[in-house]
Amino acid sequence: MISKSSPIGVFDSGVGGISVLRVLKHDMPNEDYIFLGDSINAPYGEKSEERIKEMCDSNINFLFEHGAKAIVIACNTATSAAATYLREKYPETIIVGMEPAVKPAVDKAETAYPHVLVLATSATIHGERLHHLIGRFSENADIHAVAAPGIVPLVESGKENSRDLLDYLKDLLKPFRKTEDGGEGKLVDSVVLGCTHFPFAMKKIREALGYDVTFYDGAYGTSRETRRRLKEAELLNDRKSEGSIRLFSTAKGEDPTALADRLLNLPFDYSPEN
Repeated sequence: MISKSSPIGVFDSGVGGISVLRVLKHDMPNEDYIFLGDSINAPYGEKSEERIKEMCDSNINFLFEHGAKAIVIACNTATSAAATYLREKYPETIIVGMEPAVKPAVDKAETAYPHVLVLATSATIHGERLHHLIGRFSENADIHAVAAPGIVPLVESGKENSRDLLDYLKDLLKPFRKTEDGGEGKLVDSVVLGCTHFPFAMKKIREALGYDVTFYDGAYGTSRETRRRLKEAELLNDRKSEGSIRLFSTAKGEDPTALADRLLNLPFDYSPEN
């Protein structure tokens, strides 16, 4: 039986979901959390939709076994491929997914006609969900959607601040760099982080572009929706003390959650504009 004191379950295709967990923890510090990173199967963006559904079903049952009162799908690819399926299979469970923060990037822009870069995995870029989302705002903004699959394996390898990542991004983002920096001059005002691994690459994304941009992260909307759904169901934990976090991973090795723990404890700048 679940109750107010039951934990919130969070899962991702790897350690990227830690970026979502950090926002959840900031917004609801008194809740307990269970995080499962399915790193052995990362990245999900290269898998078929049916395979993604199978892996998500396995992840959600692991979190159920640990008493989760709600599920946060901390993965844009998994949300796109499996959220509807999971909600239909578990209609009594609060299941909250991710949506790339295109709306706040357009609505909160300082320019009348903003130039927005959406970075995501290949699966998210080619999925109908993102196409529909961009279509809703394309009349009021210049929106570029770019697949950046190389970020995920580098973050999963603990190389979120590496030269390898910078070199990859400089090549990928060449169209959006200044012409004097060897780019094509299609400058953008903001970058939508359409994969939960990408917040850990923000420093290198900005460095690769060569100028400052505003980042928008869907984790903030996901956190607000999780809190709203829990309040509606009268399942918000009402204790005053800080909650706990338990980390699990499907990764192999002596300390499979070491990377997740390190990322969880990196300095974190909360971004209220999201």
